[in-house]
Order: sequence, then C-alpha cells, then structure tokens
Amino acid sequence: MKYRRAITDTEEVTDINISPLIDMVFILLIFFIVTTTFVEETGVEIDKPSAASATALDKNSILLAVTAKGQVVYGGEEIGVGGVRPLVKRLVEQQPMPVIIQVDRTAEADTVLRVIDESKLGGAKNVSLAARASGA
Repeated sequence: MKYRRAITDTEEVTDINISPLIDMVFILLIFFIVTTTFVEETGVEIDKPSAASATALDKNSILLAVTAKGQVVYGGEEIGVGGVRPLVKRLVEQQPMPVIIQVDRTAEADTVLRVIDESKLGGAKNVSLAARASGA
C-alpha cells in the first residue's frame, strides 16, 4: 500500500543557491566589456568649420587631424604628412574603412590637400573632411 504525504507537513526551509546567478552576471559583464567599441579621438583640439551638409559618418574609420600649425596627428601622436600613407595602407589592409580628416579652420589648404592625396595613395576609398553642423 502506498502512502501519500500530506501537503501540510512541515519541512526544512532550503536556501536558494545564487552562485549560478553570480556566475551568469560575471559572464554578461565580460561579454559587454569585450564587445564594447570605444570612440577614437585624434588627441588634439581642432576648431572645425561649420557646414550645412554635415552628416554623421562610420564609427570604424581612420581619424586624422590637421592642426593650425600644419601638424598631422593620429591617436595623439604627430605622424606628419609622410606618415599618412603607410598608416592608411596598414589599417586599410586589415579592414576597408574611410579616412576622416579633422581640419582646423586656420590650417593651410596645401597641407590638407597633401593629407588627402597621401590617404588616397595609401588605399583609402573614401576620404572625408569633418565639420560641425551649421548652427553648432
């Protein structure tokens, strides 16, 4: 003969094991840290001119800056006009991406044109100039 337990029997209260929950939170944290993309800055302050046709560009891009003194900067380091072509060539071989040039409003046009030419000779398909949206 089989016996059934009554629902009203008192039993010991069991603790909830939360260690799998903690493991899952750490795994999610690591996932979000690894998949986060960071905005890359040129490392110098540029006074960009405004443009009515300014649009947002890709996050994955080669960001160069031309300062008022004619310096060409990438990642906070001055690379000069001669360093643009090897830099662009190396980065475009890994993944095709556009070149965005932030130009100070008082920079020499000759320097800007030389940077554009070196970028294209390095293999960049798209070369754009960064500007502030008009009214900004």
